[in-house]
Amino acid sequence: MLKRLPVTFWATVFVAIVCLSLVAIDGWRSLNARTELLASAERATANLARSMAQHADDTIKAADISLADVVERIEVDGTGPQALARMHALMEEQVRQVEQLQGLFVYDATGRWVVNSRPTMNLGLNNADREYFVYHLNNTDRGAHVGVPVVSRSTGKWVLPVSRRLNHKDGSFAGVALATIDMEYFREFYESLDVGKRGAVGLALNSGVLVLRVPYDGKRIGASLVNTPLYHAFVRSGDAGTGYFPSSQDDELRLNSYRALDRYPLFASAALSREELLEVWWRDTLLHSFGVLVLAGLLALFGRRLIRQIELRLQAEKELMQARDALASLNETLEKLALQDGLTGLANRRQFDVTLGNEFNRAIRGGTSLAFIMIDVDCFKQYNDMYGHAAGDDCLRAVSKTIRMVTPKRPGDLAARYGGEEIGILLPNTDLPGAMAVAERVRRAVADMLFPHAASPHGMVTISAGVAAMTPQRGGDTPAMLMEMADKALYAAKSMGRNRVCSENDCGHDPERHQTDYHI
Repeated sequence: MLKRLPVTFWATVFVAIVCLSLVAIDGWRSLNARTELLASAERATANLARSMAQHADDTIKAADISLADVVERIEVDGTGPQALARMHALMEEQVRQVEQLQGLFVYDATGRWVVNSRPTMNLGLNNADREYFVYHLNNTDRGAHVGVPVVSRSTGKWVLPVSRRLNHKDGSFAGVALATIDMEYFREFYESLDVGKRGAVGLALNSGVLVLRVPYDGKRIGASLVNTPLYHAFVRSGDAGTGYFPSSQDDELRLNSYRALDRYPLFASAALSREELLEVWWRDTLLHSFGVLVLAGLLALFGRRLIRQIELRLQAEKELMQARDALASLNETLEKLALQDGLTGLANRRQFDVTLGNEFNRAIRGGTSLAFIMIDVDCFKQYNDMYGHAAGDDCLRAVSKTIRMVTPKRPGDLAARYGGEEIGILLPNTDLPGAMAVAERVRRAVADMLFPHAASPHGMVTISAGVAAMTPQRGGDTPAMLMEMADKALYAAKSMGRNRVCSENDCGHDPERHQTDYHI
C-alpha cells in the first residue's frame, strides 16, 4: 500500500518532518537552555548563601574574640579604678582595630554601665531591660549569645548585640559583657552583591527574627519570619537548601538558597527573582523561535512550491502518457481501418494480400496445405439496379456478417472483401475437402437468410463459391496460382447456375451434393 502512495505524498511528509524537526529541536534547545539557566542560578545562589554565611560567621567571630578578652580581664582584674581605666583603653583600641565593631560594653548585675569603648560614659543609662541582659540573667551558659537587633542607646543606630555572661568567683551572676556590630557593615557588604534588580539577600536568627535584608528597609529589622515559606523550609532542612518561595515583603517569586552559620545561631539567604532570571531566556527564546519559525515557514513555502512543481510534472507526464495511449489507440484504429473494409467490416484487399503472402510462405516452410475460397454474390448488379445501391450495401453487410459467423476463428484464417461483391476466405492448414465444407456452410447460411432478390432466378440472395487448395512448393508455386485456381472454380460455379460451390476438379450441378460434412 505504501508503494502505491504518490511521490507528492512522500515529498509533503518529508517537508513536514523537516519543518517540525526544526521547531522541535529549537523547542528542545530552548527548554534545555532554561533548565541550564535555572540550574546555574541555583548553584550561584547556593554559593552566594555560603559566602554570606561565612562572612557573617567571621564577622561575629571577630567581635566574639574581642568580647572574650574583655570577659577574661574583667573577671581576673576586677572593676577597680585602675583596672577599668586599662579596660577602657583596651576597648577603644579593639573597636579601632575591628572594623565591624560599633562598641564594647560592660554592665554590672543591675544593668548599670561599668565601662565601655565610648570616649565618655553616661552612668545614668541602664540596659537591664535588653533581651540579651535578661537572657544571661536567666541562663548560666558562658558561651556567646547573639541577640535580636536593637537601636543603640549610645549612637541611635541599629546594631547586632553579641554578649557573654560575667560571673563572680562563686559562679553567681555578675553582669554582661557586650559587643555591638554595626548593621551598616552588613548592609554595605550585602549591597555590594549583584543579585539583579529584583533579587534579595538577608540575615536572620534561627529563631526567625530578621536581622537585615537588602533591598534595605529599616522598618523590617527585627521583624518575624516565622510564618514565611523560607523559614519553614529552613526549619525542615536544618542546615541548607534551595527552593522557590514567594517573598513576604513583595510577593515576588524568588529562587532562595539559605545556609546556617557554622558557629552562631543565624542563617543567611540569597534570592534571585525567577521572572528576572527568565527575562533574558524569554527574549532569546522568542527571538530565536521567531527566526526558526520564519525559516520553517520559508522551507514549507518552498517545499510546497516544489511539491506543486512535482504535481505539475506528474500531471504533465500523466497527460503525456494519456496522449501517447490515445495516439497508440488512434494508430491502432487507423492501422485497423487501413486493413479493414469500411463497408463490410471484413479485412480489405491490402490486408488480404499481406496475409496471403505470409501464409503462403509459412505453408512452403511447413509443407502444409493452404486453401482459398472465392465468393461472389449472385446477380448483385441486378440487385443494385432493382433495389438501389444503399440496399446493395446493406446486402453486402448482411452477407459479410453471415460469413464472419460461420467461418473458422483460427489464427491465420481470414475473410476479406476482395473487390466489389467478391469476398475471399483464406484457410491455412486446410485441404480441399475441408475448404469445400467451409464454403458449403457459408453458402447455406447465406441462403438461409432468405434475403429477397426478385432479379435472381432463385428469388433470394445467394452466393457462388470457388474453392482451391494446394501444398505450395518452393521455387515453383506462387500465391497468384492459388487465386487463379479459385477464380476458375468460381467461374465454373456461376456457369453452372450459381448458388453452388465448385473446385477446379469438382463442381456438382446440384447444391444438395455438397451437403456432406467435411473436416478441416
